[in-house]
Amino acid sequence: MFRALHKLIGLAAALLIVALTLSGTALSVFPALERAQTPAAVETSVAELAGRVAARYPGVEQIRRAPSGRITAFYFEDGRPGSVVIDPATGTGVADYAPSATERWLTNLHRSLFLGDVGRWAAATGAAALLLLSLSGLQLTARRTGGWRHLFGRLRGPFSGRLHVEVARLTVAGLVLSSVTALFMTASTFDLIPSDAAAPAFPREVSGQTGAAPGRMALLQDTPVSALRELAFPYPGDATDVFTLKTDAGTGYLDQGSGALLVWAGNGPWQRLTETIYRLHTGQGAWPLGLLLGLMALGAPVMAGTGALLWLQGRRGRPRIRGNVAAGQADTVVLVGSEGGTTWGFAATLHAALTAQGHKVHTTAMARFAPARYGRAERIVVLTASYGDGAAPASATGFLDRLAALPRAPEARLAVLGFGDRQFPDFCGYARQVAEAAAARGWAPLIPYDTVDRQSPQDFARWGRALGTALGTALGLELELNHQPARQRSHALTLVSRRDYGAEVQAPTTILRFAVPKAGPWARLTGRALPRFAAGDLLGVLPEGSEVARFYSLASARRDGFLEICVRKCPGGLCSGQLHALQPGDRIEGFIRRNPEFRPARGGRPVILIGAGTGIGPLAGFARANSARRPMHLYFGARDPESDLLYGPEMHDWQAEGRLASVTTAFSRVAARAHVQDALRRDAVRIARLVGEGAQVLVCGGRGMADGVREALAEILAPAGLTPAMLKAEGRYAEDVY
Repeated sequence: MFRALHKLIGLAAALLIVALTLSGTALSVFPALERAQTPAAVETSVAELAGRVAARYPGVEQIRRAPSGRITAFYFEDGRPGSVVIDPATGTGVADYAPSATERWLTNLHRSLFLGDVGRWAAATGAAALLLLSLSGLQLTARRTGGWRHLFGRLRGPFSGRLHVEVARLTVAGLVLSSVTALFMTASTFDLIPSDAAAPAFPREVSGQTGAAPGRMALLQDTPVSALRELAFPYPGDATDVFTLKTDAGTGYLDQGSGALLVWAGNGPWQRLTETIYRLHTGQGAWPLGLLLGLMALGAPVMAGTGALLWLQGRRGRPRIRGNVAAGQADTVVLVGSEGGTTWGFAATLHAALTAQGHKVHTTAMARFAPARYGRAERIVVLTASYGDGAAPASATGFLDRLAALPRAPEARLAVLGFGDRQFPDFCGYARQVAEAAAARGWAPLIPYDTVDRQSPQDFARWGRALGTALGTALGLELELNHQPARQRSHALTLVSRRDYGAEVQAPTTILRFAVPKAGPWARLTGRALPRFAAGDLLGVLPEGSEVARFYSLASARRDGFLEICVRKCPGGLCSGQLHALQPGDRIEGFIRRNPEFRPARGGRPVILIGAGTGIGPLAGFARANSARRPMHLYFGARDPESDLLYGPEMHDWQAEGRLASVTTAFSRVAARAHVQDALRRDAVRIARLVGEGAQVLVCGGRGMADGVREALAEILAPAGLTPAMLKAEGRYAEDVY
């Protein structure tokens, strides 16, 4: 988990982090330069300093002290503004003051990338990425060195890897401090955290007199210059104006006639915290720390470079399979399409078995398909999973485009094996696309297209025997593929309640609610806790006596505090039978599989929820989570309202609360017999209007129901020139069908 997170964030945010850290390093030099050019401080009061400056510059408007100790006076002389750096010992200017254009340019780059508020958020994203990289890198380093006690132990391995880790160990503390303070400052800028930095109210009553000398004002005499931040003089000729004093302790107004303190407001704890965070991040007032953090920030570009090098090395070396011969020397090329990595395990088993038979095998990702390199290949074997609804998995990106661009099909014969789960509507959809595209190009098959259901070792072994027969090895040996799938990390889930339905209509169904396993911060940080989940994600259940998981759509999200599924008992069903036998307090083994393709899209557009039977599960979860009260319209089909109206009371409550805009039901075992697709046809006008307003359609339930719904929607949308397929292409139609 940490390795994947570290790599993904590093690759995605590398350039942004490099820009932020390099500009931050450059900015860290300015506080030190400013401190070196500042006249030496003297023990004096603000009153004495103001008197000296006012005597030298009668038109003084403001005296400002920077965190570095530099004192600057801003004044008018002969109608022209001026500003000078002041020697506090004499009150005279030692150099004209002009803000550094270079520093201003670097500051704008560092804070906002010259993009205003959008750029500030982008910079905050970079800081968050840097923080995550630092923390995940620490975990990976501890794992590599043998534990946290050996975090600074001796490193082994290639130089690029050792350099990457060594720089990380030296700079991670500074990177964490810089990223955390940057995130705090962004939150403060956008008022996302409390603030007590408001200035005191301007005094309503003043003496109306003028002429008090700053050097004689008691508060200024009691305030040392080292505590000064700013002293603003009243506007000449305006008897209602006042002196404004800002110090480390707070802000106050002084009468310009009497010198008396009129109003004072001290700095609150949040103001002091904000100023401390600012000092830690910028080095203003702490230039040695600023330089140190600047040097540490240079570690980020170094690690970006070495990290990219390590990634490229890993790509070149993947997969790590023993005896993986060069592509040009192989008689068999195995191409792998995998999203989560499990298909690589099957590929390794096949590779080992073919190598044992005397074949020279080259195994690589489908994304690296290059027939011109396979000069000696007699056969090409494709093992591929599918991502989502028939999309290419990560390691197969671009394969079909490369195949379509070939002037002719490869001479080596082809075998395609798809991996998937039959409970999903487009079973092995991408593998089927590959087989169909190959056939269309005239690519000669070695054996017919085949599939493996739910990582079945038996299916894989059966296919292996067919492949061995086609190979007809000279050794006369059978090709035995004895694959042992890696078992998914599971968690013990305790049943807390169950609600039973459907017995009267011979369709026993239950809503099972499990407690979320408790886990400490460390378990969550290391990925050992049950991951976050949302309604529509899948709960994988490992039934006793089987290594193959069954999946059930979740009707709840992590924030609900429980996992909830709807299960119908299937005749002879191993998993459904065991689940129906559970009583509160019993446990099962389960894990989470994300299903991001099936959930309401972001935004406030309408959502049409269509389901039947246990398909109500994720739809109920979507309604439960609809705290924003976006318009959701539920169409639900069941057998009898007295027997299997799952979530009946909740539907009523959710509609009353505005979580559901409407609920339409259809029952197939009553006098007015109807299915959910019939309800859609009755509401054709409203359905067409909602779709015209940009509605998203989510369908969950049995395959037969989904086919009927698709036909009904096709009829309803035809007058508008739309089809479910068109909505699907726009991301507005999705199915979770079993």
